[in-house]
Amino acid sequence: MSIAPFRIAIPQADLDDLRARLALTRFTDEIDGAGQGVSVERVKRLVGHWRDGFDWRALEARLNAYPQFTTEIDGQNLHFFHVRSGNPEALPLILTHGWPGSVVEYLDAIEPLSRHFHLVVPSLPGYGFSGPTRELGWNNQRIARAWAALMAELGYERYGAVGNDAGSMISPEVGRIDPEHVVGVHVTQLFSFPSGDPAEFAGLSEDDQAGLAVLDWFWKEKGAFNVLQSQQPQTLAHALADSPAGLVGWLAQLFDEDLDDDFVLANAAVHWFTGTAGSALRLYWENARMDQPKEPTTVPTALAMAEGDFRSIRRFAERDHANIVSWKTLPAPAHGHYTAHSATEVLTSDIRAFFDALR
Repeated sequence: MSIAPFRIAIPQADLDDLRARLALTRFTDEIDGAGQGVSVERVKRLVGHWRDGFDWRALEARLNAYPQFTTEIDGQNLHFFHVRSGNPEALPLILTHGWPGSVVEYLDAIEPLSRHFHLVVPSLPGYGFSGPTRELGWNNQRIARAWAALMAELGYERYGAVGNDAGSMISPEVGRIDPEHVVGVHVTQLFSFPSGDPAEFAGLSEDDQAGLAVLDWFWKEKGAFNVLQSQQPQTLAHALADSPAGLVGWLAQLFDEDLDDDFVLANAAVHWFTGTAGSALRLYWENARMDQPKEPTTVPTALAMAEGDFRSIRRFAERDHANIVSWKTLPAPAHGHYTAHSATEVLTSDIRAFFDALR
């Protein structure tokens, strides 16, 4: 395994091409108030800001302010930040993002966390600067094995795993695959669902019943992305690779309405400039065909969820994770799906407290 320094440098011609495409956007019509998806108004605002206000070079400089590297693991190029703490004895953490995000998800968290931890923040295979996947098989379990290999290559014998969204599924898998080295797992969701056994629903608390109601609403009203990306990612990829407006419209369905436009566009721009908007979808297809683990994870696990996001249900989570040692809803201002960005201090303080307790 060879690790090489990496620096982001998007050619100016790519920025000019993007601006020209945005200027030629053909916006669709809509029926006012129908609530049939991301609104034309929001897409017009995002496209206008992407064309005339968003500063890619400023984001590029901010990303390049942190040490970045690439390596090849299991035949796949992998990009990652590696930010060492000033404390040589600090515990290493590997932080994993999800879709439709990118490493930008954790950009605000790097500075506060690196005061206490060595940080490894990789781009998922098929995402961003890791480039597209070139073969089948890159599901959560294979990614977890790659993360364990990466941490071993970096010389880390004890480390923690942190995740959001897809990272909240991959990080527990890292603990499952590498329990002798993973001291704990901290996630913002525990995606454990009913198995279909009616006995699982007996005696559910009011809070858990409310969580089930939220889950039912989500799959009925917003779950189409999961179905399409699990079944026909390549069909959708043609549109996302060719139209930046289409890309931002598709991604915006899972970026909370109250997120700032620059954050939404920063993630969209990483997908666009790296040509990975299509390959990022493949993770859903791969996971839909993955054999599910039969035994629960055993490493200490912490859940730090937020209001307005997926409601994890403890009964189901304890079936899949045998050592949940912290279960909480983060206090305000934590809200929504991207607390590493929108409530950085609240989330990073919880991460620090969890791993400090383990040590």
